[in-house]
Amino acid sequence: MWPEYLQRLLDSFDVWALVGFLGQLVFASRFVVQWIHAERVGRSEIPLAFWFLSVAGGVILLFYAVQLANIVFIVGQVTGLAIYLRNLHLILQSRRSMPSQQSIAGA
Repeated sequence: MWPEYLQRLLDSFDVWALVGFLGQLVFASRFVVQWIHAERVGRSEIPLAFWFLSVAGGVILLFYAVQLANIVFIVGQVTGLAIYLRNLHLILQSRRSMPSQQSIAGA
């Protein structure tokens, strides 16, 4: 009934394909969040939600890559996750130190 290439595509669709699509959806949504944020503040800026979506999408895609046993995909996701987590750490660390810096500056 279906052309052969479509049948192969349909046959390959399983739960892991849904995981892969979910990861891609979460990962891509970070750009929509950044765009909406930039429009709100009137300048290009990366909101905190961008980094959380990067981590969430990266983790889901890492699970998918491990299931595929694709070393190129795995290394790419691990590298990206390290960068996203480091950015989150730096942002949260600077937010924690702001109140103490403000109180020192005001003293």
